[in-house]
Amino acid sequence: MATSASKKRSTSATKKKARAAKSSGTAGPGKGKSASRTPKNTNSPNGKSASRTKQSYTGKDIQVLEGLEPVRKRPGMYIGGTGKPGLHHLLWEIVDNAVDEAANGYASQIDVTLHADGSSVTVTDNGRGIPVDMHPTKKIPTLQLILTTLHSGGKFDSSNYITSGGLHGVGSSVVNALSEEMVATVKRDDKTYEQRYRRGKVASKLKTLGKSTRGSGTSIFFRPDSEIFESVEFDADLIAEQLEVKTYLNRNLKIVFRDDTAGKRYEYHHEGGIEEYLGKILGDVKTRAVHPDCFLLRQDELRDGARVEIALQWTELPREHIVSFVNGIPTRDGGTHEAGVKEAVRAAVKAYMDTHDLVPSKMEVTADDIREGLVAVVNLFMVDPQFQGQTKDKLNNPGARSLVVSALRLDLEQYLIARPSTGDAIAARVIQSARARLASRAAVQSVRSKPSVSHRLNLPGKLADCSSTNPAESELFIVEGDSAGGSAKQGRNRVFQAILPLRGKVLNAEQATPSKVKANAELSNVLQALGCGMGDQMDLDRLRYHKVILLMDADSDGHHIATLLLTFFYRYMRPLIEEGFVFIAQPPLYRIDSGKETFWALDDPDRERIEKSIRRKRKDAKIDVQRFKGLGEMMPATLNETTLNPSTRRLLQVTIPQKQRLATETTISELMGKDAAPRFAFIMNNAAEVDELDV
Repeated sequence: MATSASKKRSTSATKKKARAAKSSGTAGPGKGKSASRTPKNTNSPNGKSASRTKQSYTGKDIQVLEGLEPVRKRPGMYIGGTGKPGLHHLLWEIVDNAVDEAANGYASQIDVTLHADGSSVTVTDNGRGIPVDMHPTKKIPTLQLILTTLHSGGKFDSSNYITSGGLHGVGSSVVNALSEEMVATVKRDDKTYEQRYRRGKVASKLKTLGKSTRGSGTSIFFRPDSEIFESVEFDADLIAEQLEVKTYLNRNLKIVFRDDTAGKRYEYHHEGGIEEYLGKILGDVKTRAVHPDCFLLRQDELRDGARVEIALQWTELPREHIVSFVNGIPTRDGGTHEAGVKEAVRAAVKAYMDTHDLVPSKMEVTADDIREGLVAVVNLFMVDPQFQGQTKDKLNNPGARSLVVSALRLDLEQYLIARPSTGDAIAARVIQSARARLASRAAVQSVRSKPSVSHRLNLPGKLADCSSTNPAESELFIVEGDSAGGSAKQGRNRVFQAILPLRGKVLNAEQATPSKVKANAELSNVLQALGCGMGDQMDLDRLRYHKVILLMDADSDGHHIATLLLTFFYRYMRPLIEEGFVFIAQPPLYRIDSGKETFWALDDPDRERIEKSIRRKRKDAKIDVQRFKGLGEMMPATLNETTLNPSTRRLLQVTIPQKQRLATETTISELMGKDAAPRFAFIMNNAAEVDELDV
């Protein structure tokens, strides 16, 4: 499971946000997350803010952002956010440019180096090298134009790149805008050229470093700006994983990754392509395939210059899992190409089952039954992909659906006919899924037919309910301990916020039977408060709160309790997570006062970063730090300001990204299951990274 920030913290009535300026040198990265900061009180005497009292609105109020200023002003529009995904999106933009060179036959190797500081990266390819000649109309070096101007690049013309992941011409320039420092080095025409940039602006003229240089290619060094990002520390494991995927999608490409933070070197080259990638996915989740060989489709001559690769296999997994890419870019939210795969699979399998009379009498087989257990990898290359947003998470081209259907449907049907044992095994898997669905529906209808008990009359005694009966606006805080629960009850908004305190650690639902889960007092209270049932009897229409927020102490015990509750939701109430109803509150561990300003730090690295920021601004500043031992120690007003109030709190939404569904299943079963061996291995592998344990 993954979490994504839903709202930044702001600590005063004005909710202004300021970031500490960092020196422009090349020192190592700042650690931890950024914190919002505001004066304690900037309201006007009459209680209205100054911005609300301003009446004039003239031409001088209209701002015009030049060059790359829009990117720095609104980075989320270009990279999706300033958290960990946004930080790594910078790297993917540069890597994807290099991959485009390889996919179009101009490069064969990419070298990626994560430097020892953990906050800067260099990406080098052996492609043609970005042009450095003077642009005919802009009269500046083409390299400078590409890296400092939005919507500039060589991918608008298909004569340069038949297919590419970046077509908007904003990728490299966005990285430049959001980097404290960028250095571009180009080898071409037997010379080496270099130009430096700072925060999107030219820091040095293009210069020639040397002559008689062998080979060609481009090297980009960049250091993300700590003024923009919550943390500028890259995740080496994530980088290694994503780079390896690139080599599955491009069979002739070799990528070398050097992790200087750990002194490690990785080399990736997978001639087996997506067929080999599918085998890796199945191995990672330790599932059994229902037929021995995967179906593999490679078509290089589709209409409009498109080509597609598809590998798929049915397994015993309880749901489908499709990993898709367009021009090597992961489309985590799917799109029209995935819709084409689903339609083609449904049509081909249904045609096979109908032709061979394999569907039992009076049984209705749905598209979901056919695709249950399907694991597929889809890699589509097309000339003009239309993505939803700059982060390219979803493909929108209407024609991609029919293109994939026409390529896949007939080939898959012929594959099944030519291998009747495989076709029959898949048909048996489909029938098994249909029977399980019908049995589940019958059980739900049986439960619903019984007289229902009023939600209000069946609530746990510990619950301090809200007065609203509208689930869309109601929130339930599940709080660790009666002491914290009492503080939360006093600090909440009684209209739409309910509080349910828990006593101690809840049952590990991964190791318990459904009957034991229902019998557990704490989990039973959670079920009664939510009112929607669990498992096959779950009905989200009866859910009483559309925000279920886990509010635990910011220590190891609190993290453990949150993990146990998330395990319960994942195993027995997964639609809560899939529909976006589950959140984790982010209470601060420290309060930091300096002069008239108050900061809230989430953890120790955040506290250290804030203190350094204050010292840089004023070396002799007096800093007072208060550490909260637990939520129960916070005054209700403080808890409201930092954690409960929707306008000032920070929540993490719990999600299961499509690409991580199988990995999530494996993680839950291994780390929370009865077998202690995987937990022991995890602890031993990660023990060296634990500097201090809060017990």
